[in-house]
Amino acid sequence: MARGPTYRVPWRRKREGKTNYYKRLKLIKSGKPRMVVRISLNYVTVQFVEARPEGDRVIAAAHSRELYKHYGWLGGGKNTCASYLTGLLAAFRARAKGVSEAVLDIGLRKPTKGGRVFAAMKGALDAGIQVPHSPEVLPTEDRLACKHIAEWAKSIGEELYKRQFSKYLSRGFRPEDLPSHVREVASKIRAEYEARLQEVKASG
Repeated sequence: MARGPTYRVPWRRKREGKTNYYKRLKLIKSGKPRMVVRISLNYVTVQFVEARPEGDRVIAAAHSRELYKHYGWLGGGKNTCASYLTGLLAAFRARAKGVSEAVLDIGLRKPTKGGRVFAAMKGALDAGIQVPHSPEVLPTEDRLACKHIAEWAKSIGEELYKRQFSKYLSRGFRPEDLPSHVREVASKIRAEYEARLQEVKASG
């Protein structure tokens, strides 16, 4: 370990590899709320966060687990379409709180063209929140609907099919139906929150 009178111990979260303070400062200097996207082993979390001197304040948030509980979602909790739907849900909630624009915060995750963090951002864009981006990074519409999973499910053998999609099948759901199911759940989210936004406009 380095020593000496001029040595400064790095901040704890930097030592632990959890925060890049240089990137964080640039995001905060934008003056816009951060759209924070985090993907765990099983789920996706999207938060709209405002930086304050006393600490970050979460304006609105959504977790992909909510898709199962409230919107009848039967697919995976962390795939591309779940990321899109979670971003859509969080963004509608943020709009109801007055958020109209944000900057994407992916933490230490390496950005990948068409990746899940950009699927979540596409959900926010479709909900009406402006997020600076390059169009090339967004997933295709087929990928947002998990058509690639549905097509792969049709091409594999029965044994692998049952093993790979055991959770889907236990819910009584066939992965081949994912594209239409994504549209169905997105419509439910949109219908609920567009009605709420109309109420906010009427009262304000």
